[in-house]
Amino acid sequence: MAYEGEPLHTVLRSATKEVVLGHDQRFCLIGERINPTGRRIFQEALRAGDFSAIEKDVKAQVEGGADVLDVNMGVPLTDEPDLLAKAIRMVQELTDLPICIDSSVVEALEAGLAAYEGRALVNSVTAEDDRLAAILPLVKKYDAAIIALPNDHDEIPMEADKRLDLTGKIIRVATEDYGIAVADIVIDPLAMPIGADTGTSLVTWETMRRIRDEFGVNMTCGASNTSFGMPDRHTLNSVWLPMAMTQGLTSAIMDARTPQIVDAVKAADVFMNHDDWGMAWISAHRAKAAAATAP
Repeated sequence: MAYEGEPLHTVLRSATKEVVLGHDQRFCLIGERINPTGRRIFQEALRAGDFSAIEKDVKAQVEGGADVLDVNMGVPLTDEPDLLAKAIRMVQELTDLPICIDSSVVEALEAGLAAYEGRALVNSVTAEDDRLAAILPLVKKYDAAIIALPNDHDEIPMEADKRLDLTGKIIRVATEDYGIAVADIVIDPLAMPIGADTGTSLVTWETMRRIRDEFGVNMTCGASNTSFGMPDRHTLNSVWLPMAMTQGLTSAIMDARTPQIVDAVKAADVFMNHDDWGMAWISAHRAKAAAATAP
């Protein structure tokens, strides 16, 4: 059954700024950098109570063109709820961009949501019954939006059909059992690394296309995952994202510090008629030209 309604808009807010995800909107860049995974020095600093790297990461991503900032404080041997709440309060002081609160720990998500002044995106939930029951009440309580991954206890499904089935389950449970608006459910179609199997993106794109056509919901993914294990990752990511956009991807958790990737996305917005008269593209070009010639 095809989705035939109006485009669904996922609205995120800081205290002063609103960002809208939608199939008729410009692509939403969610900056991935405020995440200690694989960053040993950053982890050590956070354990010591040093948050200075966050300030640098916020500045670089805002300057790079991020629309939303993902904040993850998953540092082993720390009080993650306290750490996440402190980081979110700090990020809010540094920028007016909305925040994506990123944790697998339910207590940390609640602490982050309580500290946030706005309408957050929560990253994330899976189709597992216990995870849905633990996280969706928080999403409803704090009037947030949710990223949901179509995998369950059994597996990360490699077939589009199973991903579609689990997407349907997530949407059904969230809307019928918890009263969450379908527009506030953002599906991650599971972008897998191509290093081991270059065919994985074909399945992901099929999944995106079918989710868009059957459910109409917005989608996001960890875009950097796709090139893991391959050389020249920036080039691969800058090609993959525009191709994914044509299949229905409306946002991505991505490296907003890399002009090659950001420019590719913004160029795709022009060709997809999501940048009226190309004015955002033209304005950005003029700003770069002015910066290059400034004394």
